[in-house]
Amino acid sequence: MQLVRDAASDRQFEGFVAEASDALFRTGYLMTGDARDAEDLVQETFLRVARRWNRVRAMDHPAAYARRILINLVLRDGDRRSREKAELVPEGAWIDAADQDAAHVLRAIDDVAEFRWALAQLPARQRAVLVLRYWADLPVAEVADILGCSAGTVKSTASRAAARLAETLTRAEAASQPAAPGQE
Repeated sequence: MQLVRDAASDRQFEGFVAEASDALFRTGYLMTGDARDAEDLVQETFLRVARRWNRVRAMDHPAAYARRILINLVLRDGDRRSREKAELVPEGAWIDAADQDAAHVLRAIDDVAEFRWALAQLPARQRAVLVLRYWADLPVAEVADILGCSAGTVKSTASRAAARLAETLTRAEAASQPAAPGQE
């Protein structure tokens, strides 16, 4: 199927893809916590943009349109992706508590990795608000428009998400601290 019709339009689309790929991948990765899922989401986003490229290229902010598609894909398909991952784990392959403790200690080595882990613990909508508001640095009104909700909802969701993120990070930090002598 030929999605982009002519050579000039094809070059414009290729330029758009080159320009928007990194930002969309970062957003997808922060939303899913998985590089493969982020790559798949970016590819699906570009397919949807390509289908409407003649209209999209005339927009003032085609990257914002693509980001909105990506966020909608994450919010719509998040449960399916997590269910598919769970189905792929072989029976009996669950990590025991000692392995979980070791994994947590390894995560503590890199604060960024721990933060990404904590971010992945949030529900998709809370992740979306934090990613769009603070990493994409979008104003409240634009985040509200992307997510199809009110500005007040964005603000309250951001507040709850930030509190929950801080709580998750605090619990993770406390769990990684060795017990004081005599408290074992």
